[in-house]
Order: sequence, then C-alpha cells, then structure tokens
Amino acid sequence: MTPGNKALLRPMAIGALIAFALIALFLLPIKNPNPDWGKFWLVKPFIIVPLAGAIGGAVFYFIGRLSKQKGWPKIVTTLISILIYLIGIWMGTVIGLDGTLWN
Repeated sequence: MTPGNKALLRPMAIGALIAFALIALFLLPIKNPNPDWGKFWLVKPFIIVPLAGAIGGAVFYFIGRLSKQKGWPKIVTTLISILIYLIGIWMGTVIGLDGTLWN
C-alpha cells in the first residue's frame, strides 16, 4: 500500500466510524420494529450510512489536497468539505432507512 493510499484511508475510516456511530445511536434504541420490515432490516442502514460516511471522508481528503492555501481559503474549503460530508450522511441515512423508519 502506498503512502497516498494510507493517507486516504484514514479520513475514510474516520468518516465511516462517525456515520456508524450516528446511525447506531438512532437505531439501537428501537425495541419493537415493525414486522413488515423483515428480520434483517438493520443491515441496510448499517451498510449504506457508513459507506456514505466513507465517501464523505474521501471527498474531505480530496478537497483538502486541492487546497494547498492557508488562511481563509483553507477555512472555506474545510467548511465546504464538512457541508458535503453532512449532506452525504443525510442522503445515506434517507436511502438506508427507506422502507423502514422513513417509509
């Protein structure tokens, strides 16, 4: 594995772990799910949401690599990266919960 790949994997792993923790906090308190959702209804959100988080982490990495500037341009690109990450997590959550909690 090249150093560039290792540098990319770190923000992807962090993004996926944050997304996994958020969806776990949202889903694990559910004690009596609707029987129409099926036996393995938790699998879909627990795969899709962390995957969206990993993609958001990769976007954060690539935007950070494009912006070698310092000062306010760096702050703006970081804020844009965070916004893209949050939108990605939201979209992953909507897709992951489609047909279950958000029917």
